[in-house]
Amino acid sequence: MRVLLLVNDSASSTTARTRVQIHTALSQRHDTEVAFTNRRGHAARLARGAAMTGTEVVVVLGGDGTLNEAANGIAGTDCSLAALPGGSTNVFARTIGTPDNPLDATQSVLEALDVGNVDHVGLGRTNGRYFLFHCGMGLDAAIVEQVERHPTLKRYLGHPLFLLAGAHTWLRRYDRANATMTLLGGTPSAAPTDGCFFVVVLNTDPYTYLGSRPIRIAPAATLATGLSVIALRSLRGPDALEVLSAVFRSSGSLDSIDPSVVHRADDVRTVTVSGSRPFEHQLDGDHLGAVDELRIEWEPDALRLVTPVGPPRGHH
Repeated sequence: MRVLLLVNDSASSTTARTRVQIHTALSQRHDTEVAFTNRRGHAARLARGAAMTGTEVVVVLGGDGTLNEAANGIAGTDCSLAALPGGSTNVFARTIGTPDNPLDATQSVLEALDVGNVDHVGLGRTNGRYFLFHCGMGLDAAIVEQVERHPTLKRYLGHPLFLLAGAHTWLRRYDRANATMTLLGGTPSAAPTDGCFFVVVLNTDPYTYLGSRPIRIAPAATLATGLSVIALRSLRGPDALEVLSAVFRSSGSLDSIDPSVVHRADDVRTVTVSGSRPFEHQLDGDHLGAVDELRIEWEPDALRLVTPVGPPRGHH
């Protein structure tokens, strides 16, 4: 089988030794080439070129941003995507049940390829770009933007930097008095939902991880169903504390929270988010700037995905 090992050498937990070991393990069973990426957009071009020239599997050793780019490069082709954890959080790889250790994850990928454990999965899409696990708008995108200002700290601090950036953004860099976003759609009969400070559209659950702890806010979101939409309509202290308390419970269910505070919809095929002024947005942890409106759609069977043998956490 023709395999491309796509490596982001600047990702948080990628080392030359690990990369050589992974390449050796893949090469023992498959015709494997290595390509390196370290700038925005490069992984998508490399993955697309591989798919167009007969490569059957692109194995990504990198973080969620590199994985997102590779998925965009091969979506809609016969080439399959496999994920190895090489970043600081590795949300998608962990969601589908990939081992946290890159060498263990390589063996998992090889086992899956041996038995043909490749599934067609659905992806979210907006502005011509796919996302694997979520699209965030408003507050969380503003936090991601702050983290991306400090790439070296992100490499070495990881989750603590996200917590620090979250606190700084909440206290000093985000307008908590004026909600600017409105949801349109979600269900055919849904009325517009206005007054949103934070909106996230999820293709999988968990939303993210803090250390080893999954942060679950949309248990119904899977790769086999439509999107889940969560919108926070209040940033008042008591409301925010209630939401945080619900999120950090093991189930992560927001069902008990008043819909005037949290709006939720599951199995959504299309939703539009518009702003009374431009709002920040991010896809799979990659900050993409401010927009006036986003139309977000779910595309079934968009990607061939190599999934670990056994029940993955975020697939069924």
